Amino acid sequence: MTPQTIHLIGAPMDCGKRRQGCLMGPDALRTAGLSGALTDLGHQVTDIGNVTPAPFTETQDTHLHAPQETIAWTQALSNVTEATDTNTVPIFMGGDHALALGTVRGAANAAASANRPLFVLWLDAHTDYHTPATTASGNLHGTPVGYVTGRAGFDGFPEIPNPVPHDQIAMLGLRSVDAEERAAIEQTDVTYVDMRHIDEHGIAKPLAAFLDRVTKANGFLHVSLDVDFLDPSVAPAVGTTVPGGATIREAHLVMEMICDSGLMTSLDIVELNPFLDERGRTAQLMVDLVASAFGRRVFDRPTRAY
Repeated sequence: MTPQTIHLIGAPMDCGKRRQGCLMGPDALRTAGLSGALTDLGHQVTDIGNVTPAPFTETQDTHLHAPQETIAWTQALSNVTEATDTNTVPIFMGGDHALALGTVRGAANAAASANRPLFVLWLDAHTDYHTPATTASGNLHGTPVGYVTGRAGFDGFPEIPNPVPHDQIAMLGLRSVDAEERAAIEQTDVTYVDMRHIDEHGIAKPLAAFLDRVTKANGFLHVSLDVDFLDPSVAPAVGTTVPGGATIREAHLVMEMICDSGLMTSLDIVELNPFLDERGRTAQLMVDLVASAFGRRVFDRPTRAY
């Protein structure tokens, strides 16, 4: 793989849900050796530290959890993403999945400024297609895709000047989708691939078809990788465990195909909760997956013992 300039950006955001611990995710990825793994592959890596949100005052008159804090993070992360040089690949080390409210918004604005379309690959057990009005839990980490596609109801959040078209989004690994979300997303052109489809047909074919569309459109590609995309037996450090997720080999194949495509322009690593981990195994696995996305091959990968 051609050496790339990579910025590691910490996003210790822990307000998208009530279960705490994701604020430790960036430092867990640092401790697990993310920078060194990428540097060893020949890339130029700079850790620019952690993003911080602007001051905010929380309100208690809503069923939503920490909406003002989430809004502040959204604006801060959007600004950082949009300001990143297009020749640099930012890796956002989360942090819960609400960080994608900001990273995808910023990536969409950057793509529009370059007169190129943004495509989003959503690797997750969930669609995260709720709005503040439809989420029963009030947890805003379940709303990023709804927000960046321009769904109504995000009062107080930054406007979406460049909504991501539904047909430029692919979701892989789905297995826990609320009935209301399912009904809504079935009315769109989102490519959604659940685990039954993967069990029956494999993960490579739908991913290859999506990457081919990105290539033909000369698009930017934002990849958002949630720990719960993986089966909890191999990645336990997540507060939203759903059995029956992707295997280690399936996840590495996805990352290797992304690498082969040369298309990825930004990456989220989200929902890593070290408080729930087993001797760092999930953080180490996430580092290995990111390394696969940037050129590490199976014969380069060390065997880990836990």
